[in-house]
Amino acid sequence: MQYILNMITKIVIFITITVMVLGTLFLGLRKESNVMIQKQANADNICVVPDEVLRKTLSSEQYAVAVKGGTERPFANAYWNNHAEGIYVDVIDGTPLFSSQSKYDSGTGWPSFWEPLDKNALELLEDRSFGMIRVEVRSKSSGAHLGHVFTDGPEPTGLRYCMNSAALRFIPKEELEAAGLGRFKNMFEK
Repeated sequence: MQYILNMITKIVIFITITVMVLGTLFLGLRKESNVMIQKQANADNICVVPDEVLRKTLSSEQYAVAVKGGTERPFANAYWNNHAEGIYVDVIDGTPLFSSQSKYDSGTGWPSFWEPLDKNALELLEDRSFGMIRVEVRSKSSGAHLGHVFTDGPEPTGLRYCMNSAALRFIPKEELEAAGLGRFKNMFEK
């Protein structure tokens, strides 16, 4: 009888832990008040700019990341350790996406931001690749794959937009006016 009670207890504990873990994963993905998943990711239809144009204008790494949905190596990319002030734009069409003011060191080896300049400039998609459930971030204007957003970021949002440098181009604050982004210059005035 004791053996049966021990087995029942173990089964109840296992079921409880499983429900808690699955619930946490599900709620963790859905609890992101600033992150509304729009649809499921489709790796075959990432970028909306014609392929022949992209192959001519992007480096092979930029093409692999932004167009094909790849991921660059951590700690070996252009912006993971960039501390200059400025704006990060879509590598394909130059849409302003992130500010250095919301960039922080997440320890991941990729540039990370706690908020975008404009949430409406991003498209968020459920990504079930590699046996994980994640939220993919794409540029709404070009369709470029940028990276993923997670719920382990700092306050005030609690979000970590973990982006690929190859999908971004950095415009230093001194060059914003010349790049047609003068409207962001006041962000960096003290």
